[in-house]
Amino acid sequence: MSARHEGEVPPTTRAPHTDHEHARRAGGVLVAGIGNLFLGDDGFGPEVVRRLVDGSGGPLPAGVRVVDYGIRGMHLAYDLLDGYDALVLVDACPGGGPPGELTVLEIGPDEIGTGEFDAHGMNPVAVLANLDHLGGTLPLTRLVGCTPADVGEGIGLSEAVAAAVPEAVSVVRALLHRLPAAAVTSSRDPQPAPTSASDPHRRT
Repeated sequence: MSARHEGEVPPTTRAPHTDHEHARRAGGVLVAGIGNLFLGDDGFGPEVVRRLVDGSGGPLPAGVRVVDYGIRGMHLAYDLLDGYDALVLVDACPGGGPPGELTVLEIGPDEIGTGEFDAHGMNPVAVLANLDHLGGTLPLTRLVGCTPADVGEGIGLSEAVAAAVPEAVSVVRALLHRLPAAAVTSSRDPQPAPTSASDPHRRT
């Protein structure tokens, strides 16, 4: 397994969440796990989010909210209207490398272009591209992606992608500490119990 990173970004979600609820409308960082647990390696994002919620590696910086959106694109779009300062997407995505390779990308308006928004599916590009039509603005956005080996029907990650999950957790944590929107002081407040927005339908 190898990791590839863009620029100076280090090898770096509304449902399970680990944050102060007041941060939702006062900036902060949203970490969004994306993917369908019923399509093999497409469950990479939700698994990374689960590890973050479980506290792997210690507490997250204050002002960080972690959510498993599954394939609920409308849910992510509406949550982004709350006005986050930064967004970290975690998703399985082809990177041109071997299965399990991690890629960290910066996503801006020039990268997302336009896309048809399906309220019943999850196309991150379409969600972000149509955010302005919903009255929101694109925050500082990073993508932590993993090259999948198999996204066929079935539950469970492939060996290569499962092996990449711990590194991805570390990558997200390192990225959060570099984002200007995240406070570097770790939260010591009790964490709310996680919930899930995952959906068994096929991802689009």
